[in-house]
Amino acid sequence: MQDIDIAALGRTVLWAAFALSVVFGAIAQRTHFCTMGAVSDIMTMGDWSRMRMWVTAMGVAMVGFNAMVALGWLEAGNTVYAGPRFIWLSALVGGAMFGFGMVLASGCGSKTLVRIGGGNLKSLVVFVVLGIAAFATLRGLTAVLRVNTVDAVAIEFSAGQDLPSLLAAATGMARATLAATIGIGLGAALLAWALMRREGRSADNLLGGVGLGAIVAALWWVSGRLGYVAEDPNTLQETFVATNSQRMESLTFVAPMAYTIDWLIFFSDRSKALTIAIVTTVGVVVGSALYALASRNFRWEGFRDAQDTADHLVGAALMGVGGVTAMGCTIGQGLSGLSTLSLTSFVAVAAIIAGAVAGLKFQFWRVERAA
Repeated sequence: MQDIDIAALGRTVLWAAFALSVVFGAIAQRTHFCTMGAVSDIMTMGDWSRMRMWVTAMGVAMVGFNAMVALGWLEAGNTVYAGPRFIWLSALVGGAMFGFGMVLASGCGSKTLVRIGGGNLKSLVVFVVLGIAAFATLRGLTAVLRVNTVDAVAIEFSAGQDLPSLLAAATGMARATLAATIGIGLGAALLAWALMRREGRSADNLLGGVGLGAIVAALWWVSGRLGYVAEDPNTLQETFVATNSQRMESLTFVAPMAYTIDWLIFFSDRSKALTIAIVTTVGVVVGSALYALASRNFRWEGFRDAQDTADHLVGAALMGVGGVTAMGCTIGQGLSGLSTLSLTSFVAVAAIIAGAVAGLKFQFWRVERAA
């Protein structure tokens, strides 16, 4: 067996992940990429431009991931999204909580990081509260509640819950062939819909959609191909280096905020190592800040009043609990998860959108009531 320097490989993976997340942050800042904003634009103005940007990113990530599966480079079963346990109720409840919360908090997890880079102090508070709520839902009080309630309701499959694995078990066809057919086909259909109108083909939409989708796919390669070790010399087991889940990972922004806070608090503890989740969280802030400063759009912003503060605190808590329960956010499930064709991801994304719609209607109702 060839000797592998796990520490050196880990550093390479972390630097690659950090670089990709810096680009993600800069592009998101430049294009105003925001799922909550996309839903709001549709409901208030009938403008589908930013929704087409998000769908373009979905299509690119889906085509990229499944092309790599077809080539034999990656397997959906090596992600947290495509395991055999279909936690549909967790996806529904958690996704709805996250969607509602991101409206109150003025954006999802990725938008929170992008706004921090632009000087938004409200988003810094959201980051802290979201991270604490997420950590509690990973290992604390709300974790016990989650495991004993919604997580207990699930459907167990003999194979993975990604569509290629399910159909392979039913038909006997090769998973790689099905990934190429379904994943690339569905991704191409999403791209066709997103780009069929002129607003979907604007420069910002192409930069945001194609750029961010490609970054999600590239990070799958970094974690699942570059960072894959068939036999760790320390454990004699296969491993994906520099990950929290011990599986291959791409971008997501709920649990990583919890891991980042944990790493900062216990920095002197040598068991707390940097991971892809932590460096990508920091990288998005750095990329956003660099672009905001370069474009002279950096502005300090604070809370307007007590009501604004309360909305953001509640929204952050809902996103932290809901994001962990649903196993991801608008990026984690909406791009990374959907690219694996996981059933849980499809349910979670639908629930996030439904929660956002409910949250926006609640905001409209409050405005009308106050008037």
